[in-house]
Amino acid sequence: MAEHAESSSEETRVSRRAAVDWRQTGGKVASVVASIVRWIGLVFAALLVIHVIFTVGSANPDNGIVSFVKSWADSLALGFRDLFTPSDEKLRVLVNYGIAALFWLVVSGILAKVIRRVGGTS
Repeated sequence: MAEHAESSSEETRVSRRAAVDWRQTGGKVASVVASIVRWIGLVFAALLVIHVIFTVGSANPDNGIVSFVKSWADSLALGFRDLFTPSDEKLRVLVNYGIAALFWLVVSGILAKVIRRVGGTS
């Protein structure tokens, strides 16, 4: 009889454990991943915009910061780097890298929304 009471209290202890709501946990993870994707797109767009500002403002191309931003911007511009070819170099950078910045903002926003929907959050 004492054995039965002991096993009964053990069952009660096990059943008191809170159940994990995996749907809610998955939604939180999806929300975090979506936020990270959105921030990455924002950083990419910011690097492109900074490159445009440096170019239009005639920044010293030998400066370390300017060359660092240019190297990243060239990589992030994808196929937009030579999309339009006006004769003015500053206008070319403004238009092409500006479009690339908008591309990253739009794509990261769409990806973040899809990740949130798939993860179960709105």
